[in-house]
Amino acid sequence: MTHTVLVTGVSRHIGARVASVLAADPDIDRVIGVDTVPPPSLSRDGGVPLGRTEFVRVDLRSPDIAQVIAAADIDTVVHMSLVSAPPRGGGRTLMKEHNVIGTMQLLGACQRSATVRRVVVRSTTAVYGSSPRDPAVFDEDAEPGESPARGYAKDASEVEGYVRGFARRRRDVVVSTLRFANFMGPGVDSPLTRYFTQPVLPTVFGFDPRLQFVHEDDAVEVLRRMAMEDHPGTFNVAGDGVLLLSQCARRAGLLSLPVPSAAFRLLGDLARSAGLVDFSPEQLRLMCHGRVVDTTRLAGRLGWKPAYSTSAAFEDFVRARDLAGGLPIAMMDLMTRGAAG
Repeated sequence: MTHTVLVTGVSRHIGARVASVLAADPDIDRVIGVDTVPPPSLSRDGGVPLGRTEFVRVDLRSPDIAQVIAAADIDTVVHMSLVSAPPRGGGRTLMKEHNVIGTMQLLGACQRSATVRRVVVRSTTAVYGSSPRDPAVFDEDAEPGESPARGYAKDASEVEGYVRGFARRRRDVVVSTLRFANFMGPGVDSPLTRYFTQPVLPTVFGFDPRLQFVHEDDAVEVLRRMAMEDHPGTFNVAGDGVLLLSQCARRAGLLSLPVPSAAFRLLGDLARSAGLVDFSPEQLRLMCHGRVVDTTRLAGRLGWKPAYSTSAAFEDFVRARDLAGGLPIAMMDLMTRGAAG
């Protein structure tokens, strides 16, 4: 049987890695990678080599994605295109359009396709929110104490709603939704990894939240398995164990600065306006209440567990940061801007 896989979001690190590992699989005939901008590896800026992945520049908000799916006879779609922070040069409106409208267009194209047989969607544990009324551990059927009202978490919740609707309409298609904990690892650049590369770590006074991470290697592996095997349903994905925020700070060798929540929000606004770190309202809630999920369903269905625990994933991130000279990413960005100016 031939396999032609479409991977969205290949200009970002995890999406590129997923496309690369699928392209290296001899059981897959073609891998089509789509995004609004070329991946770094195609623009001489380094990045993850895509191997034999065929890149097509497509904005998921346009109907063009349907033409790509039809022309290539795509049978498997791996949707990696959700973004967790507004793009530079764009705002929250553009982010929501990309996440929600883009997913709607993609699912509409899949619904009309006669060849698509498997759809894998990258979601996030942020759909559970973070509140003082949360259960100690979320399983996939748990309801959030407070439903996400804005930002990335709300986008992901809406996306999951559209995915469930698609699954009901196309019962012949295997649909897998993966709710990932925060990605962590040497190549991950996200609002949370940027938070952990600040010279001083602001925390919310009176709170020490429990956090979970998933190593980028394990994220890529579970996405590869889902793209190659039939595992319908929704699955939490996280490394075993938890870390308190205070433990993260000590392991990263960072000085913590406890501040009132209002001051944390103000620092976030300043950092966001400088383009350094996105201290969004979601980040504030996570830094207060944390979030922990149960991964029993994933282990039982796949017969597989992540190689990295939450602790090991964070330690690998810290080790890579130290090998890079220990200079925070945000500081390097600021210096680069200063040199360019």
